[in-house]
Amino acid sequence: MAHPPETRDKVRRAYVFDRLSLEVAAMKCGVSYGTASRWKSNAAQSGDDWDKAQAAQLMAGGSIEDIGRQMLAGLVTQYQSSMDEISRNTEIKPADKVHMLSSLADAFNKTVSASKRILPETSELATAMEVVQKLAAFVQQRYPKHAQAFAELLEPFGDELARTYG
Repeated sequence: MAHPPETRDKVRRAYVFDRLSLEVAAMKCGVSYGTASRWKSNAAQSGDDWDKAQAAQLMAGGSIEDIGRQMLAGLVTQYQSSMDEISRNTEIKPADKVHMLSSLADAFNKTVSASKRILPETSELATAMEVVQKLAAFVQQRYPKHAQAFAELLEPFGDELARTYG
């Protein structure tokens, strides 16, 4: 099924400016991850590197600490938004939800790890998110039938982590 150029632009905006993962941006815009990935790859071959555009958008101004805080705050906001969408969308299969949750946890963990070098106060949050990531992997490997319940629990638990460490 062919999508209009506006849909591709919407996916790009969600990825570059809203800093959504490509999977979540694709889902939000109603296209498959494969299609979004192909669009991103084709754009890069044409000189429009979505990753570089995203990084430039993030680093537009401010000190390294400001950039680190902005990066972390943006990810936390998008993480929560993505969690909400994954929890609400009843058309996503439980196993796919677990995969998306694991991907979100991985992205969050990598961002927190990178920000630890410039923002030492994120160390506790990094530890907490590492535990969440390990739990997501554990559920995915050993209890995939509990993916829906895991998604429902993770959202309010994320709010608790934010209150405690955030």
